[in-house]
Amino acid sequence: MATRWLFKTEPSVYSYQDLVKDKSTKWDNVANNLALMHLKDIKKGDLVFIYHTGDERQAVGIARALGGAYSDPEKDNPRMLVVDVEAVKALPKPVTLAQVKADKKLANFDLVRNSRLSIMKVTEEQWDVMMEMAKGK
Repeated sequence: MATRWLFKTEPSVYSYQDLVKDKSTKWDNVANNLALMHLKDIKKGDLVFIYHTGDERQAVGIARALGGAYSDPEKDNPRMLVVDVEAVKALPKPVTLAQVKADKKLANFDLVRNSRLSIMKVTEEQWDVMMEMAKGK
């Protein structure tokens, strides 16, 4: 089974709605070492929650990786990686950070434990719990 991820973005800079409009994009400007290590592990077909930071603090949509990570052609540093993603679908109902923090099954989720991390793995159980929340259950 493909690995699942969560990518954070400031919606005033690039929102899930922008991704839907663009159909696909190069996910860039990741600088944190752990986030870059996660980017290296992304494979074609992996699914990604798109999470809006700032005032929203909620997962709003799903994207799919179009391939693995590669060096950002616009940067001189080969450590600076990017990955191409495409929009899949908006979540029926956004999943807020407050909901995630309130669910004991998500206590070990990096969104709760390492909240500043911009790219993180999502376990199958965490994905399923969030998808149930997105259905309003």
